[in-house]
Amino acid sequence: MTTADTMTAHPSDIVPVERAADVHCVRVAKTFAGGTVALREVRLHCPPGEITVLLGPSGCGKTTLLRCIAGLETPTGGSIRIGDRDVTQTDPRKRGVAMVFQNYGLYPNKTAHDNIEYPLRLARVPKGERRDRVARVAGLLQIDHLLDRKPAQLSGGQRQRVGIGRALVREPAVLLMDEPLSSLDAELRVSMRTEIRALQRKLGTTMVYVTHDQTEALALADQLVVLRDGRIEHSGNPEQVFGSPATTFVAGFLGAMNLLDAQPLGLAPGTIGIRPEDLLAGETPGALTLHGPVIDTDLTGTERIVHFRCGQQTVRIRLRADDPVPEHITAHALPDRIHRFDSEGNRTEARP
Repeated sequence: MTTADTMTAHPSDIVPVERAADVHCVRVAKTFAGGTVALREVRLHCPPGEITVLLGPSGCGKTTLLRCIAGLETPTGGSIRIGDRDVTQTDPRKRGVAMVFQNYGLYPNKTAHDNIEYPLRLARVPKGERRDRVARVAGLLQIDHLLDRKPAQLSGGQRQRVGIGRALVREPAVLLMDEPLSSLDAELRVSMRTEIRALQRKLGTTMVYVTHDQTEALALADQLVVLRDGRIEHSGNPEQVFGSPATTFVAGFLGAMNLLDAQPLGLAPGTIGIRPEDLLAGETPGALTLHGPVIDTDLTGTERIVHFRCGQQTVRIRLRADDPVPEHITAHALPDRIHRFDSEGNRTEARP
């Protein structure tokens, strides 16, 4: 049985649920056979009707946490609630959730219509209702003209819509998405994430979405959760997590902040953080000034990232692409654009 089959409804598995349910993870832990620790007492609340994005590098535990919510992995500690039900030991088909996988999980020998309809067939939903629900979902996803095609005849974006349709046709209380756009090209990823957010807003479904792409995370999230080594490093709305990162890890992972040893700059021990876009060319009274030789540049389109050496540390500043790049740069950061972290890498409110 495939993972996709495991998430498919069966006749006795139709559980009445609210359209949007919240998800509570209480001290969820997961240790795999062999001793690999994937999750370390994770506490998380995913509000109903919102998109919670789990973000982090490979191996941080985000997909394992998603699979625990889905019931595809069993936690070795803690509990999971969906709505008012404890589902920690509940069969995945009885949780009122549906999952969209990275590889779409489509049956190659079935048409788009039959792929979407398949969970309803297994659940023995009457034919007329199956027809209506498939038509409704296909219209919502704008793939009603593609229902007679098989996956090989569809583009990557169209296959992803079919995968989403197969999940939505079950009318889940919680929709789980595991890196659903990672196999698409950059332009299609942008358009698909816009469609996913618009779709979620229209349906009001609770969504838990896994990605390693920070741009995707910031664009989609109502709640952004950054994981590291099986723990939640920081969670909150995306503006707050990006604007006031709780640790140096979050600061560096989300937005590639410059993280500099404060002491070589004549400041109190610890780390200061300055985003490349918050460094301005030249000097100004009351600002922290950095200067040194240029060592590299990266053209990103209309902008250019310039790397320069300040003492023994490398600093990045964002300039317009058509600005001349000198051999030496002097730059400054105003006090309210500087982030301060203690020797343990935790954010402090003090400013240098």
